[in-house]
Amino acid sequence: MAVQKTKEVGIRKVLGASVISIVYLFSKDFTWLIGISFLIAAPLGFYLMSNWLSGFYYRTDMGWGIFALTLLSSVGIAWMSVGYRAAKAALSNPVSSLRSE
Repeated sequence: MAVQKTKEVGIRKVLGASVISIVYLFSKDFTWLIGISFLIAAPLGFYLMSNWLSGFYYRTDMGWGIFALTLLSSVGIAWMSVGYRAAKAALSNPVSSLRSE
């Protein structure tokens, strides 16, 4: 996404955008996608895992805490990877990205 939006990042940098605002711009989209996928996958995963775990002799209950931990770790990993790429794109020279064509 950062490669596709190099011109947009270059224009934003020329107009005075900070690195933090550019990183926020990229991270916002991925956070929404992770949230939507979690809303779809969490109930399905809870239902399937509860049915599978109920078949064992020593039963254990599965709480929602494991899903919260999964959501937090997914968002954290996405923020780190997207933040690195967005910061790398934001710190590059805007003139070279605007002069490419």
